[in-house]
Amino acid sequence: MKINYFVFGTNDMAAAVAFYDLIFADCGMIKLHDEGSMTLWGGDEFMFALAEPFDAAANGSMVGFNLESSAHVESLHHKALSVGATDEGEPGIRSGRFSAYVRDLDNNKVCFFV
Repeated sequence: MKINYFVFGTNDMAAAVAFYDLIFADCGMIKLHDEGSMTLWGGDEFMFALAEPFDAAANGSMVGFNLESSAHVESLHHKALSVGATDEGEPGIRSGRFSAYVRDLDNNKVCFFV
């Protein structure tokens, strides 16, 4: 089984889209849909969406992005923090993998790993 898509809720679509546009800029993710209450990006085998929740409460979630190198993990961790993410784990080895964690602007947990 492979994950095909992942959706994060957001209460501030403009800020969340700007955040993920920056994160996805050098990851091969292309914006496929950007209308109304949903924005969708796609890559080779994965889609990611932001959606405004129907009940105004953004659901907290976690997603892991498998990257090509530890340098890329470090770069995205730094980039995320520079645009308002909260640090949830500096880049380093955890359970045999190089990874880093942040919380995005809506408190969703994001893992970058190799």
